[in-house]
Order: sequence, then structure tokens, then C-alpha cells
Amino acid sequence: MELRVLRYFLTVAREESITGAAKVLNVTQPTLSKQLMDLEEELGKKLLIRGNRRITLTEEGMLLRKRAQEIMELVDKTKSEIGNADEVISGDIYIGGGETDAMRLIAKLVKKLQVEHPHIQYHLYSGNAEDVMERLDKGLLDFGVIIGAANIQKYDYLRLPAKDTWGLLMKENSPLAVLDNIRPENLRDIPLLCSRQALAGNELSGWLREDSEKLNIVATYNLIYNAALMVEEGIGYALCLDKLVNTTSITDLCFKPLEPRLEASLNLVWKKYQVFSKAAEKFVNILQQKSNL
Repeated sequence: MELRVLRYFLTVAREESITGAAKVLNVTQPTLSKQLMDLEEELGKKLLIRGNRRITLTEEGMLLRKRAQEIMELVDKTKSEIGNADEVISGDIYIGGGETDAMRLIAKLVKKLQVEHPHIQYHLYSGNAEDVMERLDKGLLDFGVIIGAANIQKYDYLRLPAKDTWGLLMKENSPLAVLDNIRPENLRDIPLLCSRQALAGNELSGWLREDSEKLNIVATYNLIYNAALMVEEGIGYALCLDKLVNTTSITDLCFKPLEPRLEASLNLVWKKYQVFSKAAEKFVNILQQKSNL
């Protein structure tokens, strides 16, 4: 499989047309069609469904599109790292992370590096721990900010000097809004929205104790933004981390911390034996030197 052909395939998938893709790629339509047929023959699978008006992808085609996008991202990242391997520190740093206020710490470090090394560019990817670690393993990210008790043993990591606090997001007119703190018994029989990562990692089970089996979980979420919209519509209460949703006077939402207090640790992780670009190496070296960002 040639990289050039993968780019052809991705362009056809995006344009949904051989004719349109040929114009974008500045190649003839017969040449492009032949390259795609050769690719299908090489893989032994039909990748494209050639309709009258547009081209769609088969199941195998959708898988190839996902993998081809990852391959091209990695190729572009590698070219950037090699091309910038000179005395001037420049290049790209790829950072992934979940929704956490600790990203402010990363932002402060980026600000410092921006002053000292203005030619570095930063690329942020948002996702849960599973998403971030998958992209780390594939080399698509340099670093990941991981919240809570995710499996980080296979990575090198630094514990960030910050913690996130668990609590309950609710409407201001909810019955529980009068409480200063939320105890396990307060969650019985109320509709809850809970993070899939927290449930899978049992991050709340120790705090809930025997009450964990009595929860009425009406929905799970990956990132909190959409879950907050459901809270606003009165679907339920969301177990989440603090400082991720606007609870100022311009909204009708409020956040109440859990009691006993439950905190999530935060770690910056990267692959073991990682060969860093000069930009990424400078980033992690400064972070290691700073006990307080």
C-alpha cells in the first residue's frame, strides 16, 4: 500500500465522487479509478460502492478510512519532527486529555514555552482516557493528561500538582440544591448521569460503598458538555468533576461536592522509551523541573 494511494482513497471518501476527487488531486479520472481498483485487488476487499450520484464506503472501506487517516497523521507528524531537527527548537507537540481544569497547568507551561520558543506549535485532542491512550499507543500523541485511576503503569508519567473534585451537577431549583455537600444516601432513587470511564474504573464505588447497587443511572456520558445539557433539561443529576461546567449566575445549574470528599489525581503520561522531538523533549524537561506551575 503506497501512501500516495491512501491519499487518493481518502480524497475520494471525502468528495464522494471519482470526478470530484480527480479534480482535487489533479489527476485524470481513469488514472484515479485504476489506482482504487488496484487497491481493492491488493486488499482483496471491495472498498467503494459506486452509486449513480455518489460513492459510499463499504464496511471494509470505513475501516480503511479510519486507519488511513491515522497513518497520514503519523506520516505528517514524523515529517515535521525530522524537518525541524535543527538548532532552533520548533515543531509540533501533540497533547490529548479529558475535560479537566488541570489543563490550565498545561496552558501555563505552553505560555512559558511560547515566549522562549515561539516556533513550536501545539495540537490539542479531547477525549476520555481510553481514547487518549489509544492515540498515545499509535504515536499520534506525544502526551496525555489522564484523570483518575486509569491504567498508567505501562507509561512514563508525572503526577500533576492538582486534583479534580467529584460532585453532583444539578439545576438550582432541584431539591438537593439546598445541601452544602452530597452524601451517598442522597443519591438513592434520583435519576443519575454518570461518566462511563468512572463506572468502568470503579472510581466511585469506594465512596458509594453498599449504595452503589442502588443507583438509578438513566444515562452515561463520555464528556460532560452534552450531559450538562441533559441536566439543564431536567433529565437528571450528573456525577462529574468540578469546574468543567459554567455554574455562574448566567446558568440555572449548580455543583455540590461529595462528602466525604472524593478527589481524582491527574497525570501527564507518555509512552515508555519514547523518542521525543526537540520540542516535545523541551516540554517534558521544563515540566519535570517545575514543582509548581
